[in-house]
Amino acid sequence: MTEAAVAGFLTGLSLIAAIGAQNAFVLRQGLRREHVLAVVLVCALSDAVLITLGVAGFARLASLAPWITSAMLYGGAAFLFAYGALRFRAAWRGGAALMPAAGQGAGLARTLATCLVLTWANPHVYLDTVVLLGAISAQYAPQAAAFGAAAALASLTFFSALGFGARLLQPLFASPKAWIVLEVVIGATMWAIALGLLRQA
Repeated sequence: MTEAAVAGFLTGLSLIAAIGAQNAFVLRQGLRREHVLAVVLVCALSDAVLITLGVAGFARLASLAPWITSAMLYGGAAFLFAYGALRFRAAWRGGAALMPAAGQGAGLARTLATCLVLTWANPHVYLDTVVLLGAISAQYAPQAAAFGAAAALASLTFFSALGFGARLLQPLFASPKAWIVLEVVIGATMWAIALGLLRQA
């Protein structure tokens, strides 16, 4: 069981730590100190659900209904293009408007809605959690549950560190220019991921 748990934690951490839409959003919320706990919990719980589905063998659905993959690819790309455009527009408006001290920021409901879409409409999340972790967990049967639980713990650990650790970068983002750069980087990341999805479609 220990071997399966260690493998699950390290595998989950290596997959989740890759730069993606979820991570960029969590980082941004952490820097702005807006609804960080709620965002971290939504991301971690969503991953836990998807990892559980993968370990339980739900990944076979894609082979039974191939159209689901294409639908996720096109839908995810469309959303990422739109969200990236919003980040570019925010950067165009100027860094002062992006700093946490300016305005009240987005409400909790809107923030969580965006977080949920970035998580559940992103095919890469399914590939990492449901497909890859699900397939790897089969190698550790009958301890697949320990593998999945450890992978879910890795998700919670990473998102907590990213969201709450972002405040350590706060001095760097005291300048409006730094926020402009951040928004441009996030927008470019979203568009790059979207283009990658379209190439797979």
